[in-house]
Amino acid sequence: MLLAIQSSISFSFDRRLVSDSVFHYVSSPSAASRSDGVFAPHLRRRSVGGLVMNAAKEAINRPILDVVFQPFEEVKNELLLVPTLPQASLARHKYSDFCEAAINEQINVEYNVSYVYHAMYAYFDRDNVALKGLANFFKESSIEEREHAEKFMEYQNKRGGQVKLQSMMMPISNYDHLEKGDALYAMELALSLEKLTNEKLLNLHKVAEENNDIQLADFLESEFLVEQVESIKKISEYVAQLRRVGRGHGVWHFDQMLVAHAAAA
Repeated sequence: MLLAIQSSISFSFDRRLVSDSVFHYVSSPSAASRSDGVFAPHLRRRSVGGLVMNAAKEAINRPILDVVFQPFEEVKNELLLVPTLPQASLARHKYSDFCEAAINEQINVEYNVSYVYHAMYAYFDRDNVALKGLANFFKESSIEEREHAEKFMEYQNKRGGQVKLQSMMMPISNYDHLEKGDALYAMELALSLEKLTNEKLLNLHKVAEENNDIQLADFLESEFLVEQVESIKKISEYVAQLRRVGRGHGVWHFDQMLVAHAAAA
């Protein structure tokens, strides 16, 4: 007579992935707990060939790092940064006074450039000048610069700073030039303003780097720097074209080109 003898020797195999499950083969319930204390407690048991088979649906999770994140302990230091005064910003974090002041200066730059472009719009829209293409171009440019100023204001508030508007210089009203004419003179002035704005933006980016403000640097790179280079390229081409056509009838043709571009857009 053959007797079914269950082996009294306790043994276990390493984890093996079989049909998306992890199996541990043991001969007795005592082997279900390994000496290293890592064995998963939620196992399914069944007998296969006289051996007790334990199956765990998920692999055993082992800690990868010795350092464990303890949010309730680490947040205690951050709670000290939350102001209690009603006039203090709650959102402000890692935002230096130098960056706040530099953004307020940039807001003033954007508004001043917008003011000059608006004066150019008013000049070319006069009945005795009547260059509608140039008038519309400088009007849109003025709106764009004002939107840039408002975008900086929104960012200032987002970071917990305070917007402080400064005074602006009164722009000139007449742009006629004896040698260059009004169109070329105004477009060269616009090119100079765009390069000056680009220089101010780069200075602001430098302030962000000096104060380790990565978020401000990313804001400038994603919202302004690329667009500023494109504006300089566009107005540079307009200056080159106006220098070629000279004064008089050529300016009228250039103005009609701007009208056509605005209509197509």
